Amino acid sequence: VQLVESGGGLVQSGGSLRLSCAASGSISGFFAMGWYRQVPGSQRDLVAAINSDGDTKYADSVKGRFTISRDNAKNSLYLEMNNLKPEDTAVYYCNAPDYAFGVYYADPDYWGQGTQVTVSS
Repeated sequence: VQLVESGGGLVQSGGSLRLSCAASGSISGFFAMGWYRQVPGSQRDLVAAINSDGDTKYADSVKGRFTISRDNAKNSLYLEMNNLKPEDTAVYYCNAPDYAFGVYYADPDYWGQGTQVTVSS
């Protein structure tokens, strides 16, 4: 399965964007799906994750502003981002991480090319 991200762009502080991740195959077999982001010189960090049972997890920095969702019928993952801040500027990636004891481990086999989000102040 290949994952392709889209929906990034340039937005002013306080604005909104909706990211999409389209899978080339079924995602229903993935217990967890997630969005990560990376800025130059830093590691790729988990932003939000959603399990097949509907449980979600968010980084503290995006709680209350971002919403993750998945549509297994459309083989797609989404990230609704509201009240964007300049510190949200990054390349955003989707992934199908492994999940164990409450921790998500990104699977290197499922990185896409990412989509750039730039928030201007």
